[in-house]
Amino acid sequence: MTNSVHTNASAAIALQNLTRTNDRLTDVQNRISTGLKIQGAKDNAAIWAIAQGQRADIGALSAVKQSLDRATSIVDVALSSGESISDMLNQLKEKVVAAKDTSLKSQARELLNADFAAILRSIQSAVENAEFDGGNILDGTLSGGLQFLANADASSFITLSAKDLTLSGAILSLSTTDSLLTASGAATALTRLDDSIIALNSALGDLGAQARQISAHNTFVSKLTDTLESGIGNLVDADLAKESARLQALQVQQQLGAQALSIANQAPQIILSLFQ
Repeated sequence: MTNSVHTNASAAIALQNLTRTNDRLTDVQNRISTGLKIQGAKDNAAIWAIAQGQRADIGALSAVKQSLDRATSIVDVALSSGESISDMLNQLKEKVVAAKDTSLKSQARELLNADFAAILRSIQSAVENAEFDGGNILDGTLSGGLQFLANADASSFITLSAKDLTLSGAILSLSTTDSLLTASGAATALTRLDDSIIALNSALGDLGAQARQISAHNTFVSKLTDTLESGIGNLVDADLAKESARLQALQVQQQLGAQALSIANQAPQIILSLFQ
């Protein structure tokens, strides 16, 4: 090996090794600081692309969950209103049956009729106010119902069917024109009331089943999101225990590399001793 003051091969090799160690140390420090072993496409293009695709699906599922949460709120409000209406129909039956008593005096009948009309107005109010975020499936304004997102591709939907609970509708045949001022009017109202109670109970049962379906699908979407997040973690998350061990080893290598470079840089000093 030629001794020269112009060329120091040992120092060049030591510098290359130290640079390589510093680069590896930087990579480990980045993985520790971010918690990721795949931070970008340059780390592993294929894995990064897969992870990005899964992140896009998670974002889409977040929108699906928001849609299902809105559906849950709408159907919960509708069920609360429907159950209140059911209770009011039960109150009406007491009034209507009492009005069928032919021995009632006119004053008592008028009081019963006033109570009957007041409860009907309360039913109307309950229907009109069964709204959440602009969605009301009880006021008869929706013909088919409301659709909510069911998957990340927005190609599947869950439909929340509308139930028309307005007076004189398909479910509640009672109307504000019904009167208890006569026994015959009370008999007519009782027939309509019995039909309304049966139809309303059936409608609320259907809404309850739809609410359970929405809740179950919402739970599934949440679990699917968690699974996808776990899958992404398996692909890109760094093993911090291993990175910690690598960090300590590389720090030692860095110190040794710096010492080796220092020793190599001192080699030309030997040449001076040849001229003393």
